[in-house]
Amino acid sequence: MAPLRTRQEDPPILEEWYRRHLPACRFDISSSGVHPYSFAEVREMCALAVEDLDDIVMDDSVSEGGAGIRQAIADRYCAGDADRVLVTHGSSEAIALTLDALLRPGDRVVVQESIYHSLGYFPRQTGCRTVPLPAASVRDGEIDPDTLARLVTPDTAAVIVNFPHNPSGRTLSQQGLDALLARVEAVGAVLVWDGAAAEIAHRWEPLPDPATRYERTVTYGTFSKTFGLPGLRVGWAITSPELLRATFPLRDRTTLFLSPLVELIAEHAMRHADRLIGRRAAEARRNLAHLTEWAARHSGLVDWTPPEGGVCCLLGIRELATAQDGTAVEEFCRDLLAAHKTLLVPGSAFDAPRSVRLGFGGPEADFRTALEHLAQFLGQRSAGSGRAGAQGV
Repeated sequence: MAPLRTRQEDPPILEEWYRRHLPACRFDISSSGVHPYSFAEVREMCALAVEDLDDIVMDDSVSEGGAGIRQAIADRYCAGDADRVLVTHGSSEAIALTLDALLRPGDRVVVQESIYHSLGYFPRQTGCRTVPLPAASVRDGEIDPDTLARLVTPDTAAVIVNFPHNPSGRTLSQQGLDALLARVEAVGAVLVWDGAAAEIAHRWEPLPDPATRYERTVTYGTFSKTFGLPGLRVGWAITSPELLRATFPLRDRTTLFLSPLVELIAEHAMRHADRLIGRRAAEARRNLAHLTEWAARHSGLVDWTPPEGGVCCLLGIRELATAQDGTAVEEFCRDLLAAHKTLLVPGSAFDAPRSVRLGFGGPEADFRTALEHLAQFLGQRSAGSGRAGAQGV
């Protein structure tokens, strides 16, 4: 076979990592979402009867998503305005469709650092002038005002952010959101807001969807992170009806629409979101309390800033303090997997080569066992290298 001719970049580190290593793990503490429900649990918790499924006619849906699921999303997130809702195959498709319709070559686009790979890829692929919003500028619930004023200039077409941030868990307070919206609105830019983990907050109350505050906003949501339904593969965008319709030419040539069977399950899940999210959020908070105590005991080996939202964080590995690229952290994660069948994501997937992404949304017993494995692994490596500080191992 002749070599493939392609203009695409290499696969994202994150997705390639899971392709290669997820099958070998027993304890997954890498995820940015809560652990998934079974379909039996979904049916029981969401009042989904067999008769409801049997009544579905396996016909096509429509480009923007079926009326039932769109209304359910709108009622929860955008004051009931279903005309602003686009239902997609996961939030990844929502990102691809809306950014393809929104951005043009040469646009100046501010993109938050260490963001989910799709959010940075499409501006680059389009030929935009991308300007990084430094991770360090987000602290105590706000984006540094001087940085915000310096970066979000009158010629800025869009500002792309993710809060709570994956992987760091940093987020904005209501005051911080107010300041961001004020600046973006002042220059007339579009705010592109990935709120995949918005329903789980730790330091402040969950933020409202910014699309309810500023018309020139595109927000993304998904059933994958806080709902515990990643296998449903349903996401959404909330935006203007004009931008929504502008996604149709690409969608007409790619995925067309969702299955009515999937849409019905998603509609029931959205109508019972508090039950689905509440159970997993309570478990994640117990895990976070345990993680906080664990990190304090092993402060000679790891460092971190506790997450303010979501169910993942960046955990610094002190032995990697001088790492300049992803080689060492990827080897660290592969060695942990081989020794303990425990999976982390290397920080190289997020331009953070001295850290790993650690998720605390999984089952409590497995999470505690995995942390014990990580402690043993860190302690053994520390002892082998002659480093001090393996306290509590």
